[in-house]
Amino acid sequence: MKKLSFLMGGTAMALAGPAMAADIVIGVPNWPSVNATAHIMKVAIEQNLGLDVELQNGTNPIVFEAMDSGAMHVHPEVWLPNQQNLHDTYVKDKGTVVMNPHGVESFQGMCVDQGTADEHGITSIDQLTDPDVASIFDSDGDGQGELWIGAPGWASTNVEKVRAKSYGYDQTFELTEIDETVAYANLDNAIKAGEPWAGFCYTPHYVFALHDMQVLEEPAYDGEKWHVLQPTDDPDWLAKSEAGMAWDKAYLHVHFAKELEDAYPEVARLLGNMELTTDQVSEMTYALVIDGKEPQAYAEQWVADHEDAVLTWMTE
Repeated sequence: MKKLSFLMGGTAMALAGPAMAADIVIGVPNWPSVNATAHIMKVAIEQNLGLDVELQNGTNPIVFEAMDSGAMHVHPEVWLPNQQNLHDTYVKDKGTVVMNPHGVESFQGMCVDQGTADEHGITSIDQLTDPDVASIFDSDGDGQGELWIGAPGWASTNVEKVRAKSYGYDQTFELTEIDETVAYANLDNAIKAGEPWAGFCYTPHYVFALHDMQVLEEPAYDGEKWHVLQPTDDPDWLAKSEAGMAWDKAYLHVHFAKELEDAYPEVARLLGNMELTTDQVSEMTYALVIDGKEPQAYAEQWVADHEDAVLTWMTE
């Protein structure tokens, strides 16, 4: 791969003293695509700018707080509007975090496996409030179906609690929070066994390439009627929230600490220009989760295969 050695003659050379000991720290929350993009950033920065990059696990609030304090420098994949409260606090109010403007378009909603949808005629989210429909998904005989609403710590998981309350299927389903890897393993096992599955689904993601899924129909998003708070906004967030409609279209944005613009401007330029497509991110999740590729090796190959794109991010 062509290295941007000409960039090293300026700021990077000036940082050849003690400042070079400072790593670029990338926060990595718990979903597949963010793991892929974090490793791609790591490889691109290390190969082209000669800096040491460390990846650290962390929830969305922890990564934002760390970018604000300087303990971390990058969040590779901020979902908006999911993390709108964090974005508003640190980008708009404090001004300590910068958002890359190139969002990756995404979708969020509720799905059932296609076989169950076809067998029982399930096409609409309103049907989840029907006890007879819910009983189809009742695997433990407690009178409620099981519905995966997301992983613990996801902002979307809280939103799905609001949506379940707003539609009323929180009364007919047990709302399950488990790690995504486990949830989609359960989906895979259910489909192989011919058993029903219902839960949160989103793109970019490998699940739609792996399985036939029925996205449940919903009333269109209406910004005037979408009132969603997060636990960090109000202790009584769930009772005060209402969202009986489809999600708005979402976008995934790189966010990074503003201090990088002065400390490592070449890194800030790369992070500010990085641009991916929905299909590319879906392919990344498939490679890591389904094909089982090791993230570092996959990222090295991806950066080599997309040399022109990486060079563009660094020189625009």
